[in-house]
Amino acid sequence: MKGLAMPGVHSLESIARLPMPADNVAIAVRRLEAGETVIIDGRAVPLSHTVLEGHRFAVRRIEAGEPLLSWQLPFGAALRPIEPGEYVCNERTLQSLRNRSVQAQLPDSANFSDYRSAYTLDPATFRPAPPTPRLTPAPTFAGFWRSPARGAGTRNYIVLLGTSSITGGFVRVLAERLKDAASACANIDGVVAAAHTEGSVPNANNRLHVLRTLAGFMVHPNVGAILAVDAGWEPINNAALQAFLSEQGYPLDETLHAFLSLGPSFEETLAQAERIVRGWFEPVNAFQRTSIPAAHLKVALQCGGSDAFSGVSANPLIGWAAHRIVGYGGCANIAETPELIGAETYMLARVRDLETAQRYLAIRDRFIAYAAAHGTSAEGNPSDGNKLRGLYNITLKSIGAAMKKHPDTRLDYAIDYSERMAAPGFYFMDSPGLDLESVAGQVAAGCNLIYFTTGNGSVTNFPFVPTIKVVTTTPRFELLSRDMDVNAGAYLDGTPMDALGETLLDLTLRVASGERTAGERAGHAQVQIWRNWRQSIESVNGRTQTKKTSPEGAPLAVKAAERRLALRYPALETPDGPAFEQVGLILPTSLCAAQPAQLAAHRLNRRLATIGLGFSRFVALPHTEGCSDATGEAITMSAPTLLGYATHRMVGRCLLLEHGCEVVHNDFMRRKLSELGYDLNRFGWASVQLDGGIAAVLDKIEAWFAACANGAPTPTEGSLATLRLGLMATAPLSPETGRTLAMVAANVVDAGGLVLAAESGYLWQCAGFVDTLLGAPETVQPTIAYAHRPHRPGFHVMATPTDHPVEIVTGLGAAGVDLVLAYVGGHPTPGHPLTPVLELATAADCPPETATDLDLVLTNDPSTWPEQILERIGELAAHRYVPRHMRIGNIDFQITRGLMGISL
Repeated sequence: MKGLAMPGVHSLESIARLPMPADNVAIAVRRLEAGETVIIDGRAVPLSHTVLEGHRFAVRRIEAGEPLLSWQLPFGAALRPIEPGEYVCNERTLQSLRNRSVQAQLPDSANFSDYRSAYTLDPATFRPAPPTPRLTPAPTFAGFWRSPARGAGTRNYIVLLGTSSITGGFVRVLAERLKDAASACANIDGVVAAAHTEGSVPNANNRLHVLRTLAGFMVHPNVGAILAVDAGWEPINNAALQAFLSEQGYPLDETLHAFLSLGPSFEETLAQAERIVRGWFEPVNAFQRTSIPAAHLKVALQCGGSDAFSGVSANPLIGWAAHRIVGYGGCANIAETPELIGAETYMLARVRDLETAQRYLAIRDRFIAYAAAHGTSAEGNPSDGNKLRGLYNITLKSIGAAMKKHPDTRLDYAIDYSERMAAPGFYFMDSPGLDLESVAGQVAAGCNLIYFTTGNGSVTNFPFVPTIKVVTTTPRFELLSRDMDVNAGAYLDGTPMDALGETLLDLTLRVASGERTAGERAGHAQVQIWRNWRQSIESVNGRTQTKKTSPEGAPLAVKAAERRLALRYPALETPDGPAFEQVGLILPTSLCAAQPAQLAAHRLNRRLATIGLGFSRFVALPHTEGCSDATGEAITMSAPTLLGYATHRMVGRCLLLEHGCEVVHNDFMRRKLSELGYDLNRFGWASVQLDGGIAAVLDKIEAWFAACANGAPTPTEGSLATLRLGLMATAPLSPETGRTLAMVAANVVDAGGLVLAAESGYLWQCAGFVDTLLGAPETVQPTIAYAHRPHRPGFHVMATPTDHPVEIVTGLGAAGVDLVLAYVGGHPTPGHPLTPVLELATAADCPPETATDLDLVLTNDPSTWPEQILERIGELAAHRYVPRHMRIGNIDFQITRGLMGISL
């Protein structure tokens, strides 16, 4: 590397990189200020504006309309002549940088527009490429041999699989009970939960995706044994999964497995599941690691939190290693369809046959149409974090992402999401660009090891497949060294790629043989399947689903209560009125910050006695949103939800935790909270990536809450007039039960309080409820949008686009209710991490075994039922009663995407 040409003047090589010599723009390796001078073609050229690390500036004159080139591929077209030394930017990136409050001298307007060259495949001139050269002898690793159909495992886990989102809470509770139980078994890597958000929406577009992914998990070679748990009534349940496994010929009989449905008693089902799993310890521990050829390695190639150097250092590095693994007879799998759009010229330069090339393009075109059908495009994929780190548009991101395929590697197969890899070779798999959703498909396809490259520093891991994380630059590796495995930035510092590749390959074999990765040592992992719901307008539960404007109306007029009820309860004084408690909230702004937020909450709760003065407990709210702009509807639902919880009166202090590369980040939340008039000094802010990784951010979160814990809140008294009550029903109600709920609601409204009822569910099918409370209206329209807070007390109806009970409770909690009263009949649902949910039924609706899982079973004279409900609310407020599902840990949290929700 050359040094400075003279004081204050830089050589191009010392401050920038050209991915290929013929490129007309260079990538800055550090932040450069306006006016700094660089030697370009022997001439001293001043920089026009601030050029952030990873952003680009011109190295020769680019005429208006001329393409801007990186890797000699076009990513933009000049809007006007661009001179050497001029910062190049598009409008999307300028807007993103302004949203991030970046302190820099930026231009007022863009100088290039996004551009993607049209790619045409000509069958007449197409020529198949020769196979990727075979390499012998192949090295070996110490793995778990399963069978010819299942292959070899790099780990030996017992997996607890929630067949649908309904049983996610169950498998998490079970995994927590058993997390240390197998520690005496030397050959068992652990007992882990695979919980996800899918499978409970009827007629979902992703039905095949979900079934294929679950089936792939069931027979995965890293699985020593697997327990699949359902509730029985979901669209994706054990029966549907078993039928799919049989019809598609998955080798289930070669996997130690069991299917279990939730019984009437949650605790009894837990005990039954625990007996099954403990019975597997001996046979699973009997598996031994043996010497296995590297031909049985199947690596997923994945990138997340990408930056401008992903395509220069990290992606070419894992491409180098994948080329060797394919040469040994193994498999490599590249995915993320939208993040390869624009890189067709490179990806299809070497292809096995015409059919594979055509299938690749057909999958691309299908994805483009899929996004368009939801009113968006792949241009929504690059996040603000991508743009901050120099990826201006999807084409530029795609060109860099394509470098995960070595230029000499042949593309052998193009497959659908989670389709199993049946033969050796290099695969392209259809998937969204959202990392976790893409990884789940690659694991289901059979990948037994994951290469994950990152520029910003994504800390993503998978529960039962090890992830080797490769970071793009040395400064970022040093910042996040406890969460990263490989520093590809060494290539930028002068280490040859071949030397780095040999080191990565050696690490790969060691990890495949059992060496723990940084992510495994951190104990942090997540599962998320491709979300893609209905896009047609349908009738659900008798209600026509339409894309209406967000309602923000006055409360509905209700009939006066037939008789007066009273409630007084102890509370804590807050600026927003009496609250049941004061909670310390760690609020992840996105999916990828969710697990670190949970780790923080667990740690703080363990230290509550010494750090928690003024807080009753600490809570995290993990969710799947915020990483990318899936659809406009998704953002309009997720942002109000997060803001609602950040400002909930039960939250004594809220710390917002970003991952660092998402769309909904801390700057986004700061701006929104400021617009709403909140004092930003009341909020904490932390970033997994910018604060130095998981361990460092956990220390920062603990220190911030310790500084906030400066005294107990002032006691006060609450009443029906101050109560904010959420109301929903997930089971049919008798007329008498409906009248009971209506009487409670009418009394709260008459006293001046707030009742917020869910639009979906069974409340509106109960004449006893509707007639007693509202009379007989023809239709009941929502008065507020999902997760929005009513501006006036009274009786409101919240729009709830789906019937999913967890999504309904999530929206009600964000709207500010103190508790949710949920009529569930004989079918309890998961509780909520923050907002108490009181689940009730009548004695006639639930068997005695189920009654133990409910918070209240209405018995005796129906005229006493309203008093029974208020008495239980009073006990809850006084902390004499804790909701059943909070006690046993069967809780869940999920922001809705509506019926139109997709992932890009």
